This record gives sequence, structure tokens and C-alpha cells, in this order.
Amino acid sequence: MQATAQFLNQYYSSSDLKEFMIHFGKGFPHLNAVTKVVGPNKGKTGLEANLDIQYLMSIGSNISTWFWSTGGLHEGQEPFLEFLQDLSDTSVVPYVISISYGDHERTLSVEYMKRINVEFQKAGVRGLTIVFASGDDGAGCHRFEDESYTFEPDFPASSPYVTTVGGTMFTGLFTDTNEKGNDISGGGFSNVFPSPKYQKDAVESYLKNVELPDAKYFNPTNRAYPDISAMSDDFWIIINRLLMNVAGTSAATPVVAGILSMANDARLNAGKPVLGFFNPLLYSNPQMLFDVTLGNPSQACWLDDLEGYRVAQGWDPVTGLGTPDYNKVIKAVMKY
Repeated sequence: MQATAQFLNQYYSSSDLKEFMIHFGKGFPHLNAVTKVVGPNKGKTGLEANLDIQYLMSIGSNISTWFWSTGGLHEGQEPFLEFLQDLSDTSVVPYVISISYGDHERTLSVEYMKRINVEFQKAGVRGLTIVFASGDDGAGCHRFEDESYTFEPDFPASSPYVTTVGGTMFTGLFTDTNEKGNDISGGGFSNVFPSPKYQKDAVESYLKNVELPDAKYFNPTNRAYPDISAMSDDFWIIINRLLMNVAGTSAATPVVAGILSMANDARLNAGKPVLGFFNPLLYSNPQMLFDVTLGNPSQACWLDDLEGYRVAQGWDPVTGLGTPDYNKVIKAVMKY
């Protein structure tokens, strides 16, 4: 099973989902209806909700899918903790959860983020894989009252206990000759959480070998993200029975989540357990990814001509370790 988690009154349309599968699902077996809806789904159709459910169910094809909606707000933002507590209190839940929401670390209390991390760890122990979008602000930019500025990491993208997805795009218009980092792809270094052991070698290689922004803008000893990436440009969805072109890491995230659901399916069919927290396996098997080495630096404080991070060989704060090669992912996950 797989799920998309939604917030901020984002609701999907079942008729749009069926229409999407009519247009784009003719060549593969798939489901055209959500298996279960948890929480509210009555209101105006949301772009984010439709995007997430349509691509999660098309990439994670023929896999039972839940739409998990949490109403209300936490201090004006997504009630992540409420959702995670509901998840913890539910005995049977989907194995992979795709979430394309996030907030600036600066706007959340450290205690609140640490409490959320406890729930992420509990989910990992249960065998759940939680996948978050890295955001669409590049390195981000926060300007202080004295007119100085710094990069702006996002949470939960910066949590060490989730798999965070950045974005790529084709190098040429309407061509698939190569892939490059999308300069809006969110990424960088947490201001709160230390670097986890599973990514230390990959991140240290980047820090040693690539031209970096001034150290005053970021904390190189902390958790680095994204971990992985996928295409994040020129996605077609159906909304209110009309075609719409969208982009961003919100599109890349359900793609990666769907691939991981297919990997779980292969493992379960072979009598193996589900993946659970994916990052240790991911960083130990970079060969299952296409290493994206092209692209402009990520966006940052553009009003001051300040660029973010560079794309590079190996891990980088724009594309992570790279984009998944499906056959190689399946081969890698079946070894364990």
C-alpha cells in the first residue's frame, strides 16, 4: 500500500483521477480509484492533491493507494504532528507515504521539530518509508532586519529521518538527451539537526571538492538534503477535467514514492520485508541512481546576485545522489 498525505484544505477529485488514467494510463495496468480516504475530502479540488494522487498512482501502478487528509493548522501551518500521531495510532497503514509540503525551519520551534522527528523514527521502526519534497526555493533566502541574509532550510525536508526529493529537468526543450538540476530545487543544510552517519562520506566529498558559497550562509556540519531527485518540470495533470502543466519538487516526490512502492512490491513478492527507512540503503547503493552533474547553481538571494549551491558529481544540495534508474533500484533493493 501507498499514500499521499495532504494538508491546507487540499482535496482530490475522483473524476479527474479517472480522466487522467484514461489519457495517460492506457499502456500499463493501473487502478483508477483511491482505495481509502482518511480525513476530509469535501471542497474545492486542489492542484497539489490532484498532482500527488495522479502521479503516485501512475508510477506506483496497480498498488492500493490511500488519500490521507488532515484538516486544521498548527500555528498557521501544516499540522504535521497531528497527522503523524494519527498514523502512529492506526494499526494498518500504507508502507510508503508521499508528502509535498514543508515550512521554513526558522518558523517552527526546535522542540516541535524534535517531537515530529520522534514520530518519523517510530514510523521507520514500523517499516514505513516517508518521502518529502525538498521545496521550490533553491537554497532559500532569509533577510534580517539589518539587511544581512542567510540561506533558508526547510522542514521536514531537513529531518534526518525522512527521504527528501529534489528536482531535475531535461537539458533541452522537448528533448531527453540529458538531465540537469532544476535551480528551484530546494536543498542545503539544516540549522538544527546534525549530519547523520549514513550521509557523512557523500556530503564530505562535496564539501571538499566543490566551490561553495560563503560559510556564513549555511552550516556544513548539519543534515544535508535532498537525498534523491526526479524530474520536476513539464508535468501534465487533470484538474476540473482540464489539462494543466505544472512543475516543482511536488511533482518529483510522488514519482520517487511510486518507485519505492514498486520496490516494496518486488520485495514482498519475494518474501522479503518492506524497505522502511530508505536512506541508509540509498547512500550505500548510489549505483542505482543516475548521477546528475549538469545545471546552474540553485536559486538563493537573487536580489543580491547571491547564488546557492552547485550541481556536482556525487551528492549535491540540488539533486542529492541523483535520479532513480528503476531497474537498478529493483536490483539493489533485492540484495537485502
